[in-house]
Parts: sequence; structure tokens; C-alpha cells
Amino acid sequence: MTEELKKPIFSGVDFQSAINNLYHRTSEITSKRLIVRRGDTFTIKLSLTQPFKPEDQQLVITAKTGGQHASEDLGTLSRFGYPDNIKRSPSAKAVWKLETRRISPPPDNTVTLAITPPADAPVGEYELFGKLLHEERLLGKLVVLFNPWSLSDTVYLSDEERRQEYVLNEHGVIFKGSVNYIFPAGWDYGQFEENMVDICLKILDRNSKHLENPAEDVAARSDPIYVGRVVSAMINSEDDNGVLEGSWDPPYIDGKRPTHWTGSYAILDKWFQEGQPVKYGQCWVFAGVMCSVLRLLGIPCRVVTNFSSAHDVDMNLTIDTYYDSDGVKREEDNMDSICKIQISRRDLGDNNKWGGWQALDPTPQETSDGIYCCGPAPVKAILDGYTDFKYDVPFVFAEVNADCIDWLVGSEGELYPLNSDTKRVGQFISTKCVGSKQREDITNTYKHAEGSYKERMTFVFATTRDYSKTDEEWWLEDEEFMEWMEEGAEDEKMEEEAGSGGTDGGAESGATPAEAGSGATPAEAGSAGTAAGAGSDETLTNCTLTLSGAGLFKADVDCQIPDLQPNNRIRVKFFFVPYKKGEKTITADFDCATFRDIKGSCTVNVV
Repeated sequence: MTEELKKPIFSGVDFQSAINNLYHRTSEITSKRLIVRRGDTFTIKLSLTQPFKPEDQQLVITAKTGGQHASEDLGTLSRFGYPDNIKRSPSAKAVWKLETRRISPPPDNTVTLAITPPADAPVGEYELFGKLLHEERLLGKLVVLFNPWSLSDTVYLSDEERRQEYVLNEHGVIFKGSVNYIFPAGWDYGQFEENMVDICLKILDRNSKHLENPAEDVAARSDPIYVGRVVSAMINSEDDNGVLEGSWDPPYIDGKRPTHWTGSYAILDKWFQEGQPVKYGQCWVFAGVMCSVLRLLGIPCRVVTNFSSAHDVDMNLTIDTYYDSDGVKREEDNMDSICKIQISRRDLGDNNKWGGWQALDPTPQETSDGIYCCGPAPVKAILDGYTDFKYDVPFVFAEVNADCIDWLVGSEGELYPLNSDTKRVGQFISTKCVGSKQREDITNTYKHAEGSYKERMTFVFATTRDYSKTDEEWWLEDEEFMEWMEEGAEDEKMEEEAGSGGTDGGAESGATPAEAGSGATPAEAGSAGTAAGAGSDETLTNCTLTLSGAGLFKADVDCQIPDLQPNNRIRVKFFFVPYKKGEKTITADFDCATFRDIKGSCTVNVV
């Protein structure tokens, strides 16, 4: 071999991460790592040791995900080039495209390439290889996400205001409480923290289907419905060592109370670092964490709370309560409080009859094809009682629209109906309005007006459908898609007096003021203060203040506070170094021996 052939061809590569990420709306995550959205073009610059002559040379680029399992037929490996006369498999899927933007002559010898991952490419981390003449080398790695801005992507969302809120907003509101007392609780999604990409990739790689068949699992990540079911299963820890362990009964000695959490990132990062389920979560925590993961992956989503939710364990679409002859209620009472996540599909076949919002629930309640997950269930199917439609529509229908029936159990087991309540389940189904912190009641999208003829006929229709599940229900075989939308919050200062309000789970929470100083700059210290007071005759002891905020604190900050004497107040001033620009939210959580989870938040403008 001559010295010319031995000479390396590639001398360097510039992934231009900063400008590419800005164009792909991923710069909030990082500017140091290339993160792109499928269906949109990104550019890289290759430096060569000799001129590139496309008239008699071919530059071949290979993109692969899934390691040794990558395959053209599965869409997890794509070979493309310039000129693009590559011989591919006849059944190759998800083929990438390449154009040359600029070929610089000597002595520069650089080639600027425009690369486009297809809008149906599996999401995840890719390796990019380059081959020219005798040399092939790894150029680097990149991450591909779903793209709500691309008309060709199945998660496309046309409204920019919704994209800003359901994909890019890191701060939200989850409605909690009970039918008689609904209150907003701020939630910090933190989906753009720098290691959130690796956290979400680990979640995908830890799911049971990936462990069983990694090749097919990675290929199926082109479908947001598949990804949604995987994430729904992985957020709870019931059968896959997932992110959160649920608990509805105190004490929470070996973990955090569910009401303590103010955001997703602390939970996700703890799971990522330790590899064990984080203790503990309840419905709104599961939903909030799931929304963070989906939003990072590029799937628009929002949290929806269903008050007076039901849990149908025997799949008869009624909630049955049994009493013995002495009037003692048996243990089959299935009432529960849950949070919902909604998604929207654009193409479900049948002229998109079932398009629109879909419901997902990561809270572990029942298995779906042997796995603790739920949905996506089309809300239109729930509304009209089509309980034979995938996924888990009967379960979600019962959560929002079941009849509650009381039965008397005779001495020999015979059943006598005592009472039927058609209105108890599925009240004040709530989500956050786009662009504000106001509550939007979306009950009428899940069920027809209570007591109406249409509502009763829908229930009768639903209970007569054949909705028995098939073995294939977990995994989609058709090309379908969904759009998931999560709420963010309009930044306002919350100035509420300390108080408490019961939730359906028995926890208590309230709010207390937090104050921000003047606008801060990344890498420059900012300051803020918060106040707490003892308004009774009791001294508050064991006082702790926990501070959090995406873009402001890398991790939650715990501050020990001296005991508070009766009718006294204490003001705590703290310093922090923000690391991201824009409007950010500081959340303060105050605990003491007498009461816990008194929360307040305020906006910080980082310039």
C-alpha cells in the first residue's frame, strides 16, 4: 500500500451543536451535544486532508442506533451519501438524506453537509460514521427526538402557542384536592436539565421489551404510541424497577412523602444515579414525572386530573360495593383518585375517526398485557363508549363514567341491589388553560352531560361492547401516532397566606410567599428570600426549607431553620447562581414537626 493510501482522509469534524440545537429548539438542553428533531435538517462540517471530488469519489454516511442490532430493514441503520447511489435493502426503512452545502477547495479542504433524519426515524442516540475512499471512521454521536414542528412527523402540532407550552415550558400546574376543594399546585417539570437526555434514554433501555428483544424495541421507537406505553410502564416500579414507587399510606420513613415533591427532575436524577425506584409517589407525582419524560422526547403532553375517579377491577364498567346482612361494608370498594395524561393522535385509520386526545395513566393500578401501564386510550372512544378500541379504553371509561352500585349480600351469597349512583364518578376533570394558571374543565370531552339521554345510552352501549383484550394489545402493529400535550405555567408571583387543604390521599399542603430579588445573569449570583411564620400559640420545631427550580438550582437545596416562636416570623435570604436564561420559577417547601409541605413560588427573570 502506498503512503498516499495510508494517509488519513478525515482530519476533523464539527457537529456545530450550538447553531443546530438552536434551530432544532433543543438549545435549552445543551449547546455542547448535538440534539436534533427528526424531519428537520442539521449541518456538520468535515475537514479532510485532501480535496473531495464528487465526480469520481463517493462520500458515504451511516447513521445507526441500537448498536449491533441496527438494521436497514428495521429502520435503525441508514446508509446515504453524496452522490447518493447507495445500494440499499429493498425493504429499507427510515432512510436519511444528505446534501452538500459547500465544498471548499485546498488548502481548506472542508465539506459542509446537510443531513436530514426522516420524520419516521426511531428516536434515540445515533452513531454517525463517514467513509471516503479507503477510510471509514466514527464521526460522533447525536440524539434524535420527535418533532412537533414538522408536518411530516406523527406528533405534529399546528398551534405555536400550544407547542411552546406543551413541549418547551418547564413549569406547570397540576390540580389537586377533592371534588369539594380543588386547588392548583405548581410543578417544575425540568425537562431541559442537561442530563435529562441520558435519563430518558436509560428509561427506554430499561423497559422489559428492550431486555427481551432490543432490535425490535429500538425500531419501534419510531412510534410515539409505543414510546408512550413504554414510558407509562417505566414510571412506576411495579414490574420493571422503574422510576417511582407508589405509597398511599404513611408513615414514609424510608423515603419522601408524595406531597413533598415539587418537580420531576429530583426524582428522575435520583433514579438515574442510584438505579433504584424513588420513594414515594402518588397519582399527580407519577403524572408529572411522565410528562417531563415525554416532553423531553418531543411528545407534547399535559396533566389532567379526574376527581372522584373510579377503579374497575373486574372489567364490568360498574363500581360495586358490597354489604353483608349486618350492614357492614366489605373491602371491594374501588374508589381512587388519579391523575391523567392526555395525548392526541393524528392518524388512527378509519378517516381519523379516533384522532384527538388520548389518555395515559402511569399510576400502577392494573396490568395491561401483563405490564403495569395504561393507555393511550382515545378520549373520543371514551366519550362515545367504544370500549373495544385500543388501549385500555374500558378501564379509563370506568374511571370517569362508571355507575356505582351498592349490593346486599345474602346469607347464601345471593346479591340484591340497594342503590345506584350514576353521577358520583368522573367530576370536574381538570387541566390547565393554555397561557394561564386557570383551571379548564374538560369533563364534557370525556363524558356526555350527567343524566342526559345520550349519557345513559353511551353507558349502555359501552357495557355491551366486546372489549376482551388480545395477546397483541400491548404492541402496535399499525402505523398510528399520538400527540401528547402537557401544561406549563404562566409565571406569576404567588402570594398566598400559609394554609392547608386536604387531598383525596389524606395529605395536607398549602402555600407561603417566596420573593425574588432583581434579575440575575447566568454565572452571576442572584439572591432571593422567603418568609415563614408561627401564627398559633405553638412553637414550630424541626423546621426545614427546601428550595428548587430548573435553571436555577442544580439540585434541591435544604436549609435548616431555627425554631419559630409563637406569632413570630423568620425571613431567610439565600444566594444562587442561575445557569439558564429566561423566566424561571423558584419553589420553596416548608416543613416542621407540626405541619408539612407548605409551598410557595415566585418568578425569577434570568437575563
